[in-house]
Amino acid sequence: MRLGAAGAAVTVATVVTNALAYVVPMLGARRLTPADLGALATVLALAAIAAVPGFGLQIAVAAHRARRGAGDTGPLGLRTAALTAGVTVAAAPILTIALRLPLALTLLLATTTFATVLSGRWLGELQGQQRFLRLAAAMVAVAVGRYGGLVAGLLLGRGPEMCLFLTTLTGLFALPLVARLASSPEYPRPVDPATSGPGDVDATGTSPDPSPAVRRLGARQVMTAGGATLAMLTISYADLILARQLLPAAASGAYAVGAVLTKGALWAPQVVTLLVLPRLAQGDRRARLVALALILTCGAVLVVSSAVAGELAFRLVGGADYLHLAGTAPMFAAVGALYAVVFMLVNDRVATAARWPAAPLWLATAGLTAAAALIAPRTVTGVLTCSLAVATLAAVVMAWLVFGRGRR
Repeated sequence: MRLGAAGAAVTVATVVTNALAYVVPMLGARRLTPADLGALATVLALAAIAAVPGFGLQIAVAAHRARRGAGDTGPLGLRTAALTAGVTVAAAPILTIALRLPLALTLLLATTTFATVLSGRWLGELQGQQRFLRLAAAMVAVAVGRYGGLVAGLLLGRGPEMCLFLTTLTGLFALPLVARLASSPEYPRPVDPATSGPGDVDATGTSPDPSPAVRRLGARQVMTAGGATLAMLTISYADLILARQLLPAAASGAYAVGAVLTKGALWAPQVVTLLVLPRLAQGDRRARLVALALILTCGAVLVVSSAVAGELAFRLVGGADYLHLAGTAPMFAAVGALYAVVFMLVNDRVATAARWPAAPLWLATAGLTAAAALIAPRTVTGVLTCSLAVATLAAVVMAWLVFGRGRR
């Protein structure tokens, strides 16, 4: 019951986050000029890329907290956020010229990036401690901070600069609340290994590793997790980008409609990965199998549903103009379902401190690019078939690494 409530809460938090992210471009299309909308959309895309270290920080902290117990993650969180913001500031002049953006927007991007990345530290603490109800509340707070100012600015009819300034303020104001959720008196701080014995446990019931060399969390773990996050983001959009480059405009647009089904099948079961990550870090094989079974079941249901109701799916997503692609609906859904499995297995590799956990995804991206450019017919089905084949191969390789070679 408790796990079910946690899953429901995290799911609701994810829906709220995605809804706020969707509201921004919807309001922008109605409140801004095309030029201002393009500038704001570009900055938001840059913000999504700049936030990757924050996701890496969250995964690294969560895995470390679940596996080792004690450890002060504050300095590492500040360094990661400051470094990311500093790189963004340094890149501001280049981004301003290359993307024809106002300098104020690119500079404000650094501040919003700082808040987003720093929040990953507290989200990781909550996730690693398996305090999922508080994690859900923190996720909503971060989402409101990240998008609330944008929504308010757009509703007030302000331009992109003022909207981003307002969201900078809301993002910074959200940080104390997130920190408060992560350090409630109801959940004492982890046991300090310097003053505890081997049998002591912390508030989450985990025994801290007394070895400083083993329990230390550093930049390498954050970079590894961040690299894995970037690899997952890259492979999930690679086929869409290739379709844009290789197909005629009408066909690439049709592929984009079908890709909505891929994203739905990919992200629908991600709450399972979020919930199981601490257990993966602790080497819980049963939890790994249960999570994999849930993700496979979800994917199978979505693929079968797409096969049965392909026309309805395309009608809802893109309208009657795309009904001729109804037969490809289960293929689009299958790509997303397979990558959902891959992403869970990649997170398992990250959580268990495996070497080069994202390497198969970078190789898969390179293979997909080569196959689509050199072999596949320049049609929607051609690119989609390549994508499905690569997703299948990636899932097989990751399963072998996790259940075969990686567990010997």
